Amino acid sequence: MSEEQKVGCELIQGMGRSKSWRQSWRDVRSKREYDESHVITALRVKKKANEYLIPESVDLECVKYCVIYDNNSISLEIILKGDDNDNSDDSEEELVFGAAVECGRAMSHLTRHPIHILKGGYERFSAMYHFFRTQKIIWMPQELDQFQPYPIEIVPGKIYLGDFRQACDPKIQKDLKIKAHVNVSMETGPFFVGNTDKLLHIQIEDSPEANIFPFLRHLCHFIEVHLKLGSVVLVFSTLGISRSCAAILAYLMHWQEQTLKRSWAYVKKCKTNMRPNRGLVAQLSEWEKIVLGDTVTDIADPLY
Repeated sequence: MSEEQKVGCELIQGMGRSKSWRQSWRDVRSKREYDESHVITALRVKKKANEYLIPESVDLECVKYCVIYDNNSISLEIILKGDDNDNSDDSEEELVFGAAVECGRAMSHLTRHPIHILKGGYERFSAMYHFFRTQKIIWMPQELDQFQPYPIEIVPGKIYLGDFRQACDPKIQKDLKIKAHVNVSMETGPFFVGNTDKLLHIQIEDSPEANIFPFLRHLCHFIEVHLKLGSVVLVFSTLGISRSCAAILAYLMHWQEQTLKRSWAYVKKCKTNMRPNRGLVAQLSEWEKIVLGDTVTDIADPLY
């Protein structure tokens, strides 16, 4: 997962949560560009006399994520070419901070948390998450409360990790173009029922005694087949914290031929509250031995 995708997903996860989790999006593009479309809930930052104007009503102390974006900057810096009448290759160049960075520096003293600059700007983000574009400017509190978090993106545009509620939401299925489900729970979802080509249902309880190990080979094969077909896969369990995370870890270990510890670190960056129970961790250790030919990760050393 790229850094901008990680930031985007983290920000999207916060929508609809309590005030302390909500984000502050700031758009430093022109008024025309902002009016045409912008990220949901983003406010445009105006500029006067070469200084960004921060509204006094903006309280960044209560948000965990503050993200600022411009149009399409890829780097934190931009190159300004000096005047050169001869148009030679020796024209002077100057590195300066981009608009989003300049605005971020002006706002940095207003928040307790680091300010994020969205790499690639609005163009890249809106291309990835088109369903978060809007022309709406004013949002009522009840409208903000209606926002629901989306599943976590594990492999960009290919594998998502979520919970049972998200797996039952038709809008999420449509927005993310979900074509297959891996359901690691006892519940039965409404999509792909009876279609074993598109639904892998691993019915295990949420307990340390649950045995996921016998299903891991089939799990990896199921996901691999769908990725080759170009399908987007959603892996989920009841809360999306334990069983589905174990399934994702097993697949990453198999796919990348890597250790449990390395796979764990990757998923933890994507989903900070993941917590497979100790029984599942022990089975993942056995899976590591199958994948790599030996046990490498010491699960006695807490992974959490």
